[in-house]
Amino acid sequence: MPRPEVLDRIQEAEQEADEIVAEAEQDREDRIAEAREEAEEIRESAREEAEAAAEDRLEAAREEIEAEREQIIEDGETARDDLEQQASEQIDEVVEYVTDLFEEAVHAQT
Repeated sequence: MPRPEVLDRIQEAEQEADEIVAEAEQDREDRIAEAREEAEEIRESAREEAEAAAEDRLEAAREEIEAEREQIIEDGETARDDLEQQASEQIDEVVEYVTDLFEEAVHAQT
């Protein structure tokens, strides 16, 4: 085979190799870009899931606090009613006691 033909074939092979390398590099860059995009989507999805889970926990805590608050109010109202009942049962005794004190004070002055 003549030398110019060999030289042309070598140059063609080198050009073909350069094209293969360029395609491989482009393919690599495309895959890296896709992987980065997929990783960002995964991070965003994980962030959204974490926010949703945190919101669920917060809502559950709020509901628990509200239930506890209602129980405290109910217990307080019951205690208040009991105290009012005890106080109303002692009104006559208190009136009699105060009247006695008043009468003693009046008698002490005369």
